[in-house]
Amino acid sequence: MKNSNKIFTAIAAGAVAGLITGILFAPDKGTETRKKIKKQKQKLADEVKDKINQGKEKFAGFKGNGESKIVKRADEFAQESM
Repeated sequence: MKNSNKIFTAIAAGAVAGLITGILFAPDKGTETRKKIKKQKQKLADEVKDKINQGKEKFAGFKGNGESKIVKRADEFAQESM
């Protein structure tokens, strides 16, 4: 899990750096450049929010699965103790 986070962070940082470099060297007016940067910033923020939500959903699934296993084991242990 830690490696995938590092990879995602590196890819995101590289994409942002490449995007900003490309926009800043483009032959547009300053106002157009700022609009492009703002648009891309919002797009990246939306993508990050989506990834965070996906991670939360995945964690919730792990949590629910783990809880059900614990309850099942506790029930089995209680039955064996009787």
